[in-house]
Amino acid sequence: MTPLTTVVSGPRARLFACFLRLGTQQASPLQLHTGASLAAKNHYEVLVLGGGSGGITMAARMKRRVGAENVAIVEPSERHFYQPIWTLVGAGAKQLSSSGRPTASVVPSGVEWIKARVVELNPDKNCIHTDNGKEISYKYLIIALGIQLDYEKIKGLPEGFDHPKIGSNYSVKTVEKTWKALQDFKEGNAIFTFPNTPVKCAGAPQKIMYLSEAYFRKTGKRSKANIIFNTSLGTIFGVKKYAAALQEIIQERNLTVNYKQNLIEVRADRQEAVFENLDKPGETQVISYEMLHVTPPMSSPDVLKTSPVADAAGWVDVDKETLQHKKYPNVFGIGDCTNLPTSKTAAAVAAQSGILDRTISLIMKNQKPIKKYDGYTSCPLVTGYNRVILAEFDYNAQPLETFPFDQSRERLTMYLMKADLMPFLYWNMMLRGYWGGPAFLRKVFHLGMS
Repeated sequence: MTPLTTVVSGPRARLFACFLRLGTQQASPLQLHTGASLAAKNHYEVLVLGGGSGGITMAARMKRRVGAENVAIVEPSERHFYQPIWTLVGAGAKQLSSSGRPTASVVPSGVEWIKARVVELNPDKNCIHTDNGKEISYKYLIIALGIQLDYEKIKGLPEGFDHPKIGSNYSVKTVEKTWKALQDFKEGNAIFTFPNTPVKCAGAPQKIMYLSEAYFRKTGKRSKANIIFNTSLGTIFGVKKYAAALQEIIQERNLTVNYKQNLIEVRADRQEAVFENLDKPGETQVISYEMLHVTPPMSSPDVLKTSPVADAAGWVDVDKETLQHKKYPNVFGIGDCTNLPTSKTAAAVAAQSGILDRTISLIMKNQKPIKKYDGYTSCPLVTGYNRVILAEFDYNAQPLETFPFDQSRERLTMYLMKADLMPFLYWNMMLRGYWGGPAFLRKVFHLGMS
């Protein structure tokens, strides 16, 4: 299949990119972070746990607040990935290599990168411990440890990925297996799953279904494919406006959706998937597959589950408006590891980062936070190789749209945003602390319409 890079990097996309940059501050040139400094410290004014989207973004913002020498990031991984693009990688529309960069290149210049894993948090003593035996203390702590993939909670995984016909867009190790399974499809059931746990990017499990259907049509295999979406949820999407649009697509493209069905076992050697009926405990169903895309169960990172900063479910317990911890005033959380009642996406992290920046700056001045996070999140629902429904909504599952048109309609422009412009904003703006979401654009458009 022809890569879509030629489609999404044309003059229209470049013009749109320039437009989106309006209202953002000028980003400084990228500077390579070369690793640990000559005099590593064991105390920092701001300590950031996690080098994912939330951690890097907040480190960049805190660098401007207190100086690079007073900020450190604890992160063991050598590479940093822009994971939202993996939906397109799994469908053959993007290369996996385009999604990752060395962690050293995204850690803000001058900020200490502590290449280790957090094994214990002790907020009562304002310190953490790492797997290399180091104790690091802090004045302010930002927790951005993301979400944990629990493939092993499905019987037969992750070892089942050693077999063909099965993939998962949620892991760098398995996303290309999705594309291979899609290419190798001949005839039978193509099954896509959604687990009975919180997940990051809750739209992704069905995005790959729409893309696969489009691929089957393009390659003349659609009549031989029985496409099944087995979801543990009771609805296709949590926001009624976008759910209605998706239901129309599901009917038009003859897709089968089964609700309250949770994947509990994969028999990869026999190409069988076992599902439990959540409405009828103990009732299971075995379905053979020609292609299986697995969305794994997910949970809070193990280090947080038993930590004093966690709520009863294991997530970082923060105020949903200020992102300040409910018990420890010098501890803050951002992104997937928190108990914020909104969809866990990179777009949510961008919006949260601006709020958290303001919250911390006021706390540092012994003032009360006033800026409030409204739960803004975004899910670009990819419905084909050149179409996206851009879902944007708040805590109340009410649309919070940026553009002055109906975003529940499939659009090429929104696909260009997803495929080309959002990665641009991520690498060049958000990770440098200059992109706090599209609130500025929303105000501009809505003022223009009033």
